[in-house]
Amino acid sequence: MYNSRIIGLGKYLPDNVVTNDDLSKMMDTNDAWIQERTGIKERRWIREGSDDTSAVMGAKAARIAIERSGLTKDDIDFIVFATLSPDYYFPGCGVQIQDMLDMPTVGALDIRNQCTGFVYAVAVADQFIKTGMYKNILVIGSEYHSGGLEKSTRGRGVTVIFGDGAGAAVMSRIEDNTKGVLSSHLHSEGKYAEELTVLGPSIKHWVPQILEDNDPNDTSYYPYMNGTFVFKHAVVRFSEAIVEGLKTNNLKKEDIDMLIPHQANLRISQFIQRKFGLRDDQVYNNIQRYGNTTAASVVIALTEAWEEGKIKEGDTVVLAAFGSGFTWGSVIINW
Repeated sequence: MYNSRIIGLGKYLPDNVVTNDDLSKMMDTNDAWIQERTGIKERRWIREGSDDTSAVMGAKAARIAIERSGLTKDDIDFIVFATLSPDYYFPGCGVQIQDMLDMPTVGALDIRNQCTGFVYAVAVADQFIKTGMYKNILVIGSEYHSGGLEKSTRGRGVTVIFGDGAGAAVMSRIEDNTKGVLSSHLHSEGKYAEELTVLGPSIKHWVPQILEDNDPNDTSYYPYMNGTFVFKHAVVRFSEAIVEGLKTNNLKKEDIDMLIPHQANLRISQFIQRKFGLRDDQVYNNIQRYGNTTAASVVIALTEAWEEGKIKEGDTVVLAAFGSGFTWGSVIINW
């Protein structure tokens, strides 16, 4: 059986920076309130009139990742695209990437696991490569949140958190089982699905009802989050997923060279860092600059950590995420 290794990384962020002070002009909030609760100072939102979408941003990140991998688009055997904000209700963004990059008619799979999307996508790609089915897989996480946020005081609890962006990784087959992805660990607890959700459109409120109601006060299309409830579960599940991965590979917390947590809330990352006794240089956070980019957050952070020389060959890198579903997971990598 083979192993898979990340051989190329890329990211793309819109150039439109939205600060907390900018948000205070749209809703009843302020910089101190947002930073105290989330750690976020600014985020990127796609500028009105831009051609950027989840698929377009994903393609931009993918081109960089493929170039850095030393491969060409024609070497890619399969595409895995993670997002909660696809360009269309269907089809998914994966097939758009195949077209945008003018790739061969390879398969494309979309993953709808929200904040854990990239962790799930890496786990899926890893299994395809380990079994020998594919050799080189393009994995993308991309989100266009800003177009679907309620930019008013009523929506501030969620709107201040989210940003737009994309990241991509090229995963490739290697024969050294001590390198690359060592293990992945995925979990879910669906009974809490409605604690972090967008309910509409859905079986509860489908197209005929939407057209008939035309209700301007219908909030089912906006994200809802029970913030305190999510926070309490996140810190527990983050820790469990990391411990599970370490135990599987006979590693200790002292063996972690770099933890890349999903950028949900800086307070969650700081809690996990303290619990595992990690130094600042062992945990990479960029939520301060980008907000929560959901399925894109882990891969954007991973790309930046690698670009800044904070990840070196032989390092033990841990990817961990928790999010809507509830879903959570980790991936342990020997870089």
